[in-house]
Amino acid sequence: PHRTELYEDPPSGCWPIVYSPDYNITFMGLEKLHPFDAGKWGKVINFLKEEKLIADDLIVQAREATDEDLLVVHTRRYLNKLKWSFVVATITEIPPVAFLPNFVVQRKVLKPLRTQTGGTIMAGKLAVDRGWAINVGGGFHHCCSDKGGGFCAYADITLAIKFLFERVPGVSKATIIDLDAHQGNGHERDFMDDPRVYIMDAYNRYIYPGDGFAKRAIKRRVELEWGTEDTEYLQKVHTHVEGALNEFKPDILVYNAGTDILDGDPLGGLAISPQGIVKRDELVFRAARRRRVPVLMVTSGGYQKRTARIIADSILNLHGLGLLDSSPGQPAPGAAQPSLEHMLRDSAKGLGNLS
Repeated sequence: PHRTELYEDPPSGCWPIVYSPDYNITFMGLEKLHPFDAGKWGKVINFLKEEKLIADDLIVQAREATDEDLLVVHTRRYLNKLKWSFVVATITEIPPVAFLPNFVVQRKVLKPLRTQTGGTIMAGKLAVDRGWAINVGGGFHHCCSDKGGGFCAYADITLAIKFLFERVPGVSKATIIDLDAHQGNGHERDFMDDPRVYIMDAYNRYIYPGDGFAKRAIKRRVELEWGTEDTEYLQKVHTHVEGALNEFKPDILVYNAGTDILDGDPLGGLAISPQGIVKRDELVFRAARRRRVPVLMVTSGGYQKRTARIIADSILNLHGLGLLDSSPGQPAPGAAQPSLEHMLRDSAKGLGNLS
């Protein structure tokens, strides 16, 4: 395989939390034309710094994925299409981008997305080395090898998995647990006939992308109704995450932790509370850590100003429970399993430390 900087080992003292200031899209207010909070990633990091969980020199600096890296999955034809501003405008759903010179689009829109994609690939290797990793960005689950859409220009989930399969001995099976409010049709199309990849996807059945063809790749499909609330949601997630990991023992779990399931999200159409999101992430991490399956979390969709605080609260909760420590292959110290009833009760009470 080609040489890549993305797989160089970071300083050993770093947390396996991957981020770069280059993640954030700021450009003459254009980013405000999309409901996405294009500075969300930096806000998550700032909250974690305020809580003294991390400092700049303790996180892994994401590097931009090169064309050569992207070609591990993408077609040359697709990457060439991104040289047309109107194509990028369609993918990112920001129409005025169509009228900008492409060099500006590359620098201000695509470079941040390529850096987040590099971050996901880096986090894949870190997860295998350390037992877990979080890319504060990424999760572009509507993009496949030859087509983008839904704000997703690069197939970072597919890339992270293919990189591991090609470069890391002993990684030959992967599970994707996609809990963004939208169906993850990009990785589904990419892994359609690949028996090495098991996909669980829970999503609002009535919203974008409604990709019937891609649904054939989902091994565990959890189709949710409008306005689904915490209790039903957490019960379904718990049942199906446990079922998925019992049915197929992966070498890596990629967890697409979209926060667009939050009550009031203009695009997600579900009604999960902030506490419910924190509990959901905890369920997934407990299930993975208990089985000693390395977990890579990406943050994906989430279209309200308050989602950055919730992502930070979730990471703080995972850390507080001891689910983010320990060397690979060791169950985390806090990994004893509380009953689902207990977790649901906690969620209903609203955790004291959550804003």
